[in-house]
Amino acid sequence: MFDLLTVGQLSLPQIEWLIARAAFYKQQPVSSFLKARSIGLIFEKASTRTRLSSEVAIVRLGGHPIFLSTGDMQLKRGETLADSARVLSRYLDALIIRTYGHDTLKEWAYHATIPVINGLTDLHHPAQILSDLFTLVERRRQLKGLKLVYIGDSNNIAHSLIEGGAITGMEVVISHPEGFGPNPEVVSGAALLGNGRLSFCPDPIKAVKGADVIYTDTWVSMGQEHEEDQRAKRFSGYQVATHLLEGAKTDVLVMHCLPAHRGHEITDEVMDGPHSIVFDQAANRLPMQQAILEACMDEGGSCL
Repeated sequence: MFDLLTVGQLSLPQIEWLIARAAFYKQQPVSSFLKARSIGLIFEKASTRTRLSSEVAIVRLGGHPIFLSTGDMQLKRGETLADSARVLSRYLDALIIRTYGHDTLKEWAYHATIPVINGLTDLHHPAQILSDLFTLVERRRQLKGLKLVYIGDSNNIAHSLIEGGAITGMEVVISHPEGFGPNPEVVSGAALLGNGRLSFCPDPIKAVKGADVIYTDTWVSMGQEHEEDQRAKRFSGYQVATHLLEGAKTDVLVMHCLPAHRGHEITDEVMDGPHSIVFDQAANRLPMQQAILEACMDEGGSCL
């Protein structure tokens, strides 16, 4: 058993195992792997895909999901996180946690004696990127050598893409306005993970030259709503629109982790167009979540 906190903690064989297992669950979704097991979901942030894919994945594996809102827990009244983690470890078999600070997630993992799975933090979103890598393998068979251009705010999605690209041998190009680059520690750490290539190009038109994949995300992440007007101005030249695709490969794939702010970071024409695999990404969150749960909760250690 182990905690899944970042993509960067995984090896290439482990990522390949997760992708293969997700493909298996996509074909054979029902299992008894989690029979008589209960999985807690602690969510401080709103969620659609992560919560639903997690709950359905648990049910399909024969387990029981228990949603825990932090507003309804004794954490709200002053119980320490450490005490909560110790108690919940006596009741539950694993925790999926969606929170703001990544240090908070690490604190949960430190004090819990059951597997802790990252359901999103401000710094990382491993479940999403593992699903995205699975989606790309379905479309392109292999990841090594693919050129993926991420356009927009260097948020948790960008960080996990940087790590995933490094491990799998992809070429990742980040295109962002000044002041919105990725976390330096993530960048330096990714350089040690594998043989992928990472570069930066502030001009999105130049960045997408020869791209196999164009990826974007919201300009305003949860907790940044007060910056919406300012960010809209700074990112106005970073919209994924039809003209941007013209410099990429003719069969370029367009990705977005959702929710999308149509007309901002991406146009309707692109998101609903023939290059978009946005909704395939969303669908693949479910089998990948099953694969992640199996890997993290395998008591014999035979999965990874």
